[in-house]
Amino acid sequence: MSNIKPFIEKLLLANGVTLTPDKSAFLDAFISDEKVIEQFNVIQQNQTEMVKDYVLRNKINDIIHNHMQIPNGTVGKNYETIVDFNQLGWNELIHSEFVGLEECGLSFDSKNDTISGIPTTSGEYKIKFLFKVDGESENAPLNEKNINLIINADPKSLWKNVPSDSTDPYWKEDNVADFQPLGSKHIVVASKRGRSHANVGSFRDDDYAFKFYENTGWSIVAVADGAGSAKASRKGSQIACQEVINYFEKNLTTTLSSELDVLIAEHHKESNAVVEDIAEVIASNEETTIETTKNKIGRFIYNHLGSCSKSAHNKLEEFALANDINSKELHTTLIFALFKKYEFGYIVMTFGVGDCPIGIINKDQTDFKLMNWLDVGEFGGGTRFITMPEIFTSDKFVTRFGFTSIDDFSYLMLMTDGIYDAKFVVESNLEKLEKWNEFITDLKGTNDDKCAVVFDANNSEIAHQLSQWMDFWSPGNHDDRTLAIIF
Repeated sequence: MSNIKPFIEKLLLANGVTLTPDKSAFLDAFISDEKVIEQFNVIQQNQTEMVKDYVLRNKINDIIHNHMQIPNGTVGKNYETIVDFNQLGWNELIHSEFVGLEECGLSFDSKNDTISGIPTTSGEYKIKFLFKVDGESENAPLNEKNINLIINADPKSLWKNVPSDSTDPYWKEDNVADFQPLGSKHIVVASKRGRSHANVGSFRDDDYAFKFYENTGWSIVAVADGAGSAKASRKGSQIACQEVINYFEKNLTTTLSSELDVLIAEHHKESNAVVEDIAEVIASNEETTIETTKNKIGRFIYNHLGSCSKSAHNKLEEFALANDINSKELHTTLIFALFKKYEFGYIVMTFGVGDCPIGIINKDQTDFKLMNWLDVGEFGGGTRFITMPEIFTSDKFVTRFGFTSIDDFSYLMLMTDGIYDAKFVVESNLEKLEKWNEFITDLKGTNDDKCAVVFDANNSEIAHQLSQWMDFWSPGNHDDRTLAIIF
């Protein structure tokens, strides 16, 4: 009670009561009165309660007014975030819950302080954070804090899928896929109209074709990407691919194939190796009169794969002339691979114009070979098309051929830039084994969509699976997508 006298003195002075020395005994008697002491104790207790109440309300007020940001979500994508109350400085929470999360497909786990789920609808949501802090009574109402949560729309849903005009004379299906035996292998291929085309109802410019020639044992696969700026390129890519099939149907006779078989067998026997730098071999034909097996193989590739590409060019020129259009309106890239199984393994020959890669991966995926260079960047100087006559007079024409031998392969792949740009990003990645293996792993289901292609000859759904996989989302990459995989 030692502080009662100073308190009373200050109280009296604050209320205009003057204390004189002659009142000292009276003051001592006053503060000793039980009623006065009881009144003092009540005041002291009220002050203590008032301070406690202020501190408690201040904690609540800070939580209500302090900024709290919950990360944005996206419709259809897994969402999980930890609400770190300690980092926010809200260490004295004894109860916490969020109201309104269920409206967008999320929920709150109070044990782990985690908000999770898969958002179902987009929009800006007003979420209520209900809480109590240490010191509040059990019966006290929950405090309420409003929080904004933004759920973004699935980017895919923002794109329209307008059917192309089926009455157009050059119309073809927007999305196609196929799975067939191809000699001793199988092929699964899909060609899908890009989102940029689907959004405005334009056409699929990509195309493909393949065939197994039973009389010779050779298989051919062609892929083409019509130029987006050329208004009839969808027809150009179709003509180019089909002409590759027609050319070898007509020209790769049993007699010619047998002659090539002898050359390949002789070369394999001689060196137990194969031609790798076909451009060097073709060039060497002009520098020597000595006829080696290697020279003969090089000449075959140059003559027949080169003639096939020229035949595709001529067919496009003929179509342009017959339909009174400029051949530039048919601009298309063209790549193709011709392959056959021998006792010692596979022979693969390729040709390419444009920015579409061909890759072959060995059986155990420990090695690969990029079978063509792309008409991009400094080396290529820009995209080239099979419709360009200068392709055939350029000194780089001989470098457009590829030739290799391999004991066996797991995958032989031909793709347009709609796949390559999104999955390999830059040309240099096509030279890296790990990038090809990442691509294969992606195809098998290691991707955001968990979409997998099961490479099994007994899988009747494989074409559908590849088509579904090709719906992958890649910001800025919305071109047509075509991928042919021989396995």
